Amino acid sequence: MDYLEKASRVLDLEICELQRLQSRLDERFCSAVDLILNCLKNRGKVVVCGVGKSGCIGEKIAATLTSTGCPAVVLAPVNALHGDLGVVAEADLVLALSYGGETDELNAVLPALARMGVKLISMTGSPSSTLAQHSAVVLDVNVEREACPLELAPTSSTTVMLALGDALAMVLLEARGFSREDFARFHPGGRLGRTLLLRVQDIMRGVDQMAVVSPEMTVREVLAAMTVFRGGAAVAVDGTGVMVGIFTHGDFVRHFQTVPGIGELAVGAFLTRHPVAVDASQLAAEVLLILEKHRIDEVVVLNAIGQPVGLVDSQDLARCRLV
Repeated sequence: MDYLEKASRVLDLEICELQRLQSRLDERFCSAVDLILNCLKNRGKVVVCGVGKSGCIGEKIAATLTSTGCPAVVLAPVNALHGDLGVVAEADLVLALSYGGETDELNAVLPALARMGVKLISMTGSPSSTLAQHSAVVLDVNVEREACPLELAPTSSTTVMLALGDALAMVLLEARGFSREDFARFHPGGRLGRTLLLRVQDIMRGVDQMAVVSPEMTVREVLAAMTVFRGGAAVAVDGTGVMVGIFTHGDFVRHFQTVPGIGELAVGAFLTRHPVAVDASQLAAEVLLILEKHRIDEVVVLNAIGQPVGLVDSQDLARCRLV
């Protein structure tokens, strides 16, 4: 048996059905988008219903809608008949999935939804089915062939449902002006969330965790202070607390062999004056770009008058999984 040939056949069949779906997109799709937008405008949510494989696809569609700013919940038709119908509010909209449109458990809920006055959008492969007749908008997901060689397992039909659900969610996303920042708010644990939400103030080491020194201190004393705070840099300040420079382990290594007795000399002679600095309100991801651009490992965080309020080390970015 040629496994790759048979796998390719499955994909070819499903690609073909997706192309058929694309070719018959029409005003019904636009009407579905408008109904959902109106639902959201009235502070409603999308209630997704389906049984079996269609129910599994419905769960994914609901998850995609919710994560892109369109509140959605999944309602199991069987449970709806035994109390869970209470999750449906007057301003809501129901998205029902059934390829044949004659699923008993789902159709049994239709009269109750009609009495509630809730609008219904259906995804079905049978536009003349009971489900379709109860729907304000019917989205046709008919397929000519399932990818199953026995023509039994839902394959092409569920792929088409899933893709149409993605199309709905993405068009709604654009229609509502949903941004990367909005997406990050709903995904704070993901890398995008960390990139767009984490600020310097969230990851920096405060002044009580960094070596703040005087330019008159010896290099030996500064190195000792850096060791206490387990940092690779010390920030030198003047009498008013304003930063005058930074001294790093790298600076010490570079001068060690060329400057005899460097340990007993004032660190002020070896400071990097006017080093790169950032504001506490900047995005942490911006600091990553700064470190890479200037090929440095630490950056000082200053307040409005130039006083150090923190320090960001490349290790801090790694700990927050930004690198």
